[in-house]
Amino acid sequence: MSKLTIALDIMGGDHGPPVILSAVQKAIQSITDAQFILCGDENVILPALESLTEQQRQRAIVHHCEQIVEMGEPPTSALRNKKQSSMWKALQLVESGEADACVSAGNTGALLTMAFYLLKTLPGIDRPALVSDMPTASHHRVFLLDLGANVNCTSEILFQYGVMASVLAEQISGIESPRVALLNVGEEDIKGNAQVKYADQLFKNAKGINYIGYVEGDDIFTDYADVVVTDGFTGNIALKSCEGLAKLVINEVKRQSQANFFSRMMARIALPLLKTVYNRVNPDQYNGASLLGLRGIVIKSHGNASAEAFYYAILQAKQEAEMKVPEKIKSKIETVLLEQL
Repeated sequence: MSKLTIALDIMGGDHGPPVILSAVQKAIQSITDAQFILCGDENVILPALESLTEQQRQRAIVHHCEQIVEMGEPPTSALRNKKQSSMWKALQLVESGEADACVSAGNTGALLTMAFYLLKTLPGIDRPALVSDMPTASHHRVFLLDLGANVNCTSEILFQYGVMASVLAEQISGIESPRVALLNVGEEDIKGNAQVKYADQLFKNAKGINYIGYVEGDDIFTDYADVVVTDGFTGNIALKSCEGLAKLVINEVKRQSQANFFSRMMARIALPLLKTVYNRVNPDQYNGASLLGLRGIVIKSHGNASAEAFYYAILQAKQEAEMKVPEKIKSKIETVLLEQL
C-alpha cells in the first residue's frame, strides 16, 4: 500500500449516500495524494463518480456491499448479522492493512462494537475512547474525551484516556507537552466522585504527562488545558450542549440580522466579522471524532453531518494516518507504564 488509503462507509448516516458522496467527491478532487475505497452499493456510488475526471476516478476504488447497518439497529445484531455491510467492510480494510484509516457516519454503537471486535485495543488500553477537538478563546484547540464510547469509566481508564489524548494533541496540534486536565465539579481536591479522585492520583504519580489538575465545564474553552478527560456519559452531554449552543448563537445572529431594514444594513457592514465568528463556532469544522486506543484509525462522523462536515472527518482521518497516531500512542503507553513500575 504505497499511497495513503482511506476507506469510507458510504451507506451510513441520517441523510444517506447523497450527502456522503458529495463530501467524497470534494475529497477526491482536493486531496490528490491519497486514494479512497468507497464501501457500499455500487449502483448508488458509480453514478456519483461520473462527474470526476478519469485521473480522479482512478483514485476511487468501489467495494460493493450488499448490506447496510441501519441507524437504529442494536450493535450486537449488527455484529452478528451485518458482515456484508459497508461499515464492516470499511473496518475490515483497516484491519487487513489495505486502508490506513476509515470514516463512517453510521450507527455509533455498531461502529464501536465492530471496531472493537475487528481491530482490538492497543496493549495497555482497556477501552477505546471517542475524542474530538473544539475551539478555545486563544484560537488553540482542546481535545475532549470520552464523548460516549464508555458511559462508565474506571480511574485507570480515565488515566489511559489522558495518555492517549496527549499523544493526539502532540501530533495533530504540534504541542510539545500538552496540558492534561480532569473534568470535575470543582477545582478543589475534595470535589468529585471516587473515580475522578483516584484518577487524579494516577495522573499526579505518572511521569511524562503534563497533568495540571481539575477543570470545570466553563474552562473547556478558555485554553486552560489542551486535553480534558471525563467519562463518556458526561463528555457526550458536554459535547451536545456545546454544539446546541453554537447552533443557537448562529441561528440567533441570522435571525436578528434580518429583523428589520436597519439590522440588514448593519449586518452587511459587519459581514466580514460575522463570517469570522461563524467560522470559529460552526460545528461542521469540528466534525470527526477519533476512536482512540484501537490498533487502527477509525473516525466517527456525526450521523446528521452535512457534506462539508463529513469532508472535515475525512481530513481528520488523513491527518491521523500521516502522523501514525496508533503507533505513537502505543509507544507512549509503554513508556508511561514502564516509568510507573
